[in-house]
Amino acid sequence: MTQEEDGLDGLVRKRIRALRVAQGWSLEELATRARLSPSSLSRIENGRRRLALDQLVTLARALDTSLDQLVETDTDDVIVSPMIDGSHGLLRWPIKSEPGMTVMRQRMTSPPPDNPASMRAHPGREWLVVLSGTAILMLGHRRLRVETNQAAEFPTMLPHAIGTAGGPCEILGIFDREARRGHQSDRTARPDEDRP
Repeated sequence: MTQEEDGLDGLVRKRIRALRVAQGWSLEELATRARLSPSSLSRIENGRRRLALDQLVTLARALDTSLDQLVETDTDDVIVSPMIDGSHGLLRWPIKSEPGMTVMRQRMTSPPPDNPASMRAHPGREWLVVLSGTAILMLGHRRLRVETNQAAEFPTMLPHAIGTAGGPCEILGIFDREARRGHQSDRTARPDEDRP
C-alpha cells in the first residue's frame, strides 16, 4: 500500500467514525443500518479490517452521504477569495462542491420598486439572510419585512424584488445556477439599479 493510499484509507475511516458520532449513533446502530456486525464496523473504523468497496457503498448509504463524499481527497482549495463587482456592490463566492451555486454579499440602499412590473421572475431558487438592517422582499403580491438575522427562501419563478426599509441593509444570498443567471441578466439589462 502506498503512502497516498494509506492516507486515503485513514481519512475514510476517520470520516466514517466522525459521521457516525455526528448522528449520535453507537457502533451497534450504524452496524445495524449498514447490515454489518458491530465488531466488523469497529475493525473498519480502527484500521484492523480492509476497506471493501461494497462495504463503503453500504456505509455511505447508511450514513446518508455518497461514496464520492466519503472518499473525497481534494481539499487543496479550502479558501475561496471573492470575485468583486464594485459597480453593483457585490462580493461573489462560487461553491466548489455544488457547481453552479454562488454566494453573494450585497449592501443595498434603495427601497424595492413600487411598480410590480419591475419585479423579475426566472427559473431557480434563492436563499438570503439579512446581515444588517431591514430588507423588504416583494414576492408576488406580498410585501415581507426581513429583519437582521432572519432568512428567506423562495423559488425565483415568483416575481420578486428586494430593497431596504428606510436605511441601508446588507444581505448574503445563495443562488442556484438558474437564479444566478437570472440576476446576472437583470443587472446587465439595468446596470443603474440596485438589486441582489
